[in-house]
Amino acid sequence: MSGKRKRVVLTIKDKLDIIKKLEDGGSSKQLAGIYGIGETTVRDIRKNKEKIITYASSSDSTSLLAKRKSMKPSMYEELDRAMLEWFNQQRAKGNPVSGPLCAKRAEFFFYALGMDGDFNPSAGWLTRFKQRHSIREIHARSERLTGDEAAVEEFCSHFRDFIERENLQPEQIYNADETGLFWKCLPARTAAAKGKCAAPARKAVEDRVTLMCCANATGLHKLKLCVVGRAKKPRSFQAADTANLPVSYFSQKGAWMDLSIFRQWFDKIFVPQVREHLRSKGLQEKAVLLLDNSPTHPNENVLRSDDGQIFAKYLPPHVASLIQPSDQGVLATMRRNYRAGLLQNNLDEGNDLKSFWKKLTLLDALYEVAAAWHRVPPATISRAWKKILPALEDREGLDFDGEEISVATVAAILQHTKGLENVSAEHLEKWLEVDSTEPGYEVLTDSEIIRRAQGQTDESSENEEEELELIPERHINHAAALQWTENLLDYLEQQGDMILPDRLVIRKLRATIRNKQKLTNSSE
Repeated sequence: MSGKRKRVVLTIKDKLDIIKKLEDGGSSKQLAGIYGIGETTVRDIRKNKEKIITYASSSDSTSLLAKRKSMKPSMYEELDRAMLEWFNQQRAKGNPVSGPLCAKRAEFFFYALGMDGDFNPSAGWLTRFKQRHSIREIHARSERLTGDEAAVEEFCSHFRDFIERENLQPEQIYNADETGLFWKCLPARTAAAKGKCAAPARKAVEDRVTLMCCANATGLHKLKLCVVGRAKKPRSFQAADTANLPVSYFSQKGAWMDLSIFRQWFDKIFVPQVREHLRSKGLQEKAVLLLDNSPTHPNENVLRSDDGQIFAKYLPPHVASLIQPSDQGVLATMRRNYRAGLLQNNLDEGNDLKSFWKKLTLLDALYEVAAAWHRVPPATISRAWKKILPALEDREGLDFDGEEISVATVAAILQHTKGLENVSAEHLEKWLEVDSTEPGYEVLTDSEIIRRAQGQTDESSENEEEELELIPERHINHAAALQWTENLLDYLEQQGDMILPDRLVIRKLRATIRNKQKLTNSSE
């Protein structure tokens, strides 16, 4: 008869590993044997999956997660939630965070939340708060508000040593970063025609999405843009399958990146696409993703492939703004490409800007922003790494031709746009960069932190999202599509100025529709 099984207490990291294995099809019985635990424990971990992942995602330290064995709640859970939200925002901005400052904010939130009892934000409380959330030591001197060149060089030196130890090539080093985009902010919506340029109203969130660019250090592998919008199925998506969009589309009620979306993107999009690219180059399927300390970026333990070969590494908070590659002109180039593309489309269609703006849909914007990202030259991306990897510019084959759109280029397009011929270069620059300070994640005020800590939600936003989704889909059958294609071909045949490739594309499309129609008829 077998002896009684020895009691095993798993760490948070162990539980994360089990969750990953369960997601990949591992059985409870098999995992129970590997970890020396009961099947009931495995099922409990599966049941509490989101709670465990959320806890680990907001943790600040990988090493502490490998030691911590419980998610013991605070006596003051609302205060804990408020403090963690505030702390993560401060870290993301690179603001100084000290023990006394944490104590002062804790006391403020305690009374603002209307909590009962006496509260003493002592050194002991701060230690327990850090332990509960696996936060590294807090040192005011290392969390400077502005970047420090010495600290930049120190990180860069350590990072170069790291990639040498890991034997990583520039093809295997990636960076991702988010930005907001007011996709419907055209000059006609501002006062640009009068020589001014006003930023969009913050309440017009329906015209804002979050974009995340990701590429490797050579600029040769640009992943599909990740876009976060408000609705799961926006009006303009009625006839479109989100799987076939030119971007990876996610939804969140405020159109913000969040921990859950980032993790989905990493597991389901980043890891597979990176593996495929490295395989095509004959390189080892190993890569690092360099990130800043956004509150929406999960802990390193969460951002790791099953085999541990594709993983994330974080920039120090106080130097991220100085060396984050995507911030060194990459995001700005993409936004400029997008707005220049919209203006050019307006000219090509011969519309006045007001009419063009009214017809512009989110689906139109996604195609245009995908094209804008495609037009960012690889050289622009590789140059953005020069502070971290100065040797990259000396490598052969990485300096690719490509033209970056300048303010002068956009100004030249405006010269042919009715009503906007006299926009000054200064106001044009402001319009091009109107969303340059949008971080891509939600920045909460103290009152908003308090409401969220108390579990209050913005019901109006949720209702608005549902309203967008409850639009009946319009089904188009094969016969109708084929008739429209035939009509379009007849039109093109009558146009003497239409070039042959245009007609060939439509003929190929017609053949595809005919084949689909035949398959449907044969299966009925």
